[in-house]
Amino acid sequence: MKIRNKKFIYLISPNKITDKLFYKNLNLVLQSNKVKFFQLRLKKENIKKTIIIARKILDICKKHKVKFIINDNPYLALKVNADGCHLGQKDMDIVKAKKILKDKIIGITCHNSVNLAKKALLSGANYIALGAFYKTRTKKKIFKAEIKTLNKIKKTINLPVVAIGGINEKNYKKLLLNKADFLAMSGYIWNNKKLKPYQAIKNLI
Repeated sequence: MKIRNKKFIYLISPNKITDKLFYKNLNLVLQSNKVKFFQLRLKKENIKKTIIIARKILDICKKHKVKFIINDNPYLALKVNADGCHLGQKDMDIVKAKKILKDKIIGITCHNSVNLAKKALLSGANYIALGAFYKTRTKKKIFKAEIKTLNKIKKTINLPVVAIGGINEKNYKKLLLNKADFLAMSGYIWNNKKLKPYQAIKNLI
């Protein structure tokens, strides 16, 4: 039984992109038609190489009609003509980011906070991210998020919610059933010891 027909995955890049195999795998993963957004998140890469990588990924995303999001850096998002930018609570203020990106997509991390979600709505965010719902190795410092916070936000705030943190084939259905709009995934796809990336995403019905 399918939980939903629309694209429900918010795919986040691995922390490093070092070879051509990644682009082949990304193309195969996006062929699944389950990915709505792809976020480039390279914390330790220099800007010159990040731009080269971003432009290659943008072409693949356009081919599959996937929205391409840059993590943290509105200036980089503008330079490579990405569809938008995702901001954490310690990144650039959304008001300033909107002046740079105009009508592009801006998402805001809200951890496990209804108040931060309300603030994001009032500031003009296009979506919010809540997490981490489960244990994750992708981020060193994490905030624990709860299903009850997701439920409250879905009832009171009219913004799409991206659930994040340790999501895999064993726990993703619970988040969808609790009305998360999108599921952020990274480790399950890119660092899966049993399945190749396209096989991992195929497991999600």
